[in-house]
Amino acid sequence: MANLKYFLWLTTRKGLQPGEAGALLSYFGTPEGAYFAPAEEYDLLDLPRGKKAALMDKRLDGAEKILADCQRLGIQIMTIQDADYPERLAQLDDPPLVLYWKGKPIRVDDRFTVGVVGTRSCTPYGTDLASRLGLELARRGAILVSGMAQGIDAAGIRGALKGGGNVISVLGGGIDVIYPREHRWLYEDVAAAGTLVSEYPPGTEHAGHHFPIRNRIISGLAMGVAVVEAGLPSGALITARLALEQNREVFAFPGAVNAAASLGCNKLIQAGEAKLVLSAGDILSEFSAMLPREETPEPLEEEEIRQRLEGLPQEGQAPRQKGQRKEKAEKEVDKTPGRAYISVSDDPEAFTDDERDILLAIAQKALTADEVSEAAQIPARRVLSALTMLQLRELVEEQPGKRFYAKVILTE
Repeated sequence: MANLKYFLWLTTRKGLQPGEAGALLSYFGTPEGAYFAPAEEYDLLDLPRGKKAALMDKRLDGAEKILADCQRLGIQIMTIQDADYPERLAQLDDPPLVLYWKGKPIRVDDRFTVGVVGTRSCTPYGTDLASRLGLELARRGAILVSGMAQGIDAAGIRGALKGGGNVISVLGGGIDVIYPREHRWLYEDVAAAGTLVSEYPPGTEHAGHHFPIRNRIISGLAMGVAVVEAGLPSGALITARLALEQNREVFAFPGAVNAAASLGCNKLIQAGEAKLVLSAGDILSEFSAMLPREETPEPLEEEEIRQRLEGLPQEGQAPRQKGQRKEKAEKEVDKTPGRAYISVSDDPEAFTDDERDILLAIAQKALTADEVSEAAQIPARRVLSALTMLQLRELVEEQPGKRFYAKVILTE
């Protein structure tokens, strides 16, 4: 896009809020129009002195640096005037004019998406709820939208990844700035299996005032927002309020009346602003028409849920590979009667790059995770994460000696 650098110039003017940048774009029609406007026209807009001075700074070196950084870091840029910009965001009063993203393309307008938010200081009850919610939503084909904070955000994301689902994480800083630092593994997992999104250019530090602004994107991308645990006050409640203003559904999990981490959820329910839900099924029933039309998976038994979620990494830990039970693995060794062929070209988004490379590496010979890492030239930690996803989709089996073998063959 020829005017991309002017979009970057406009959205990086000091002191200019997203809604104000959007108003300028509406007034001038294009970012170039705002860039080349004379000072007299800025005067007609009655802008504060500081913001007018920022608009009078016509240097484009900042925009050119952003473009170079994005190319170097593999970060894509989308503007509100692009054809693939999400319509759900375009309908907001203050949509982000520019989105930086990494991972899978952002395609949500015809998909069932659920925001999952909550407190950083969650309880074991909340962690378990968020993990189960992410897992079950993923199994039904939903896209989970969340932040990347400690607590409920991270638990919901890990559950969704464990269920082989798609995740969109909306950040309050640059995509290349890991925050919190102990989530560096989670950043890589989401970038490999889902999408990292931000309206802030690379190198932007995560600041406290960014998160309330960021929250409108979480609710804007979602059809509904589920609050798992939230105290008073809470950033999750800000997201819930924004969702209500955007005519999204709001759901809340109840908690004990004297539990500080559940006060926000209980208040939302008491005020009639959120629907009380006890499971992912309660949310799914509200959007049955949006669910994928393929055969609905059978509900998981409690024991299977525990097994799937068992061993989810804690804050700051790299994901660990949990193999199938030895007895089951031994029974299935070399007893696959035939392997299905899957055409990658039929559905390019069926596999992440890591999953595709791993399936190719173990197509002819069972390998250990370390051997897969060497053969596919993928870091060991990402190999373990991708193998987990492929096992849950029953595309890979684990054989004795913790060796992995592809149950399908990829074709072009």
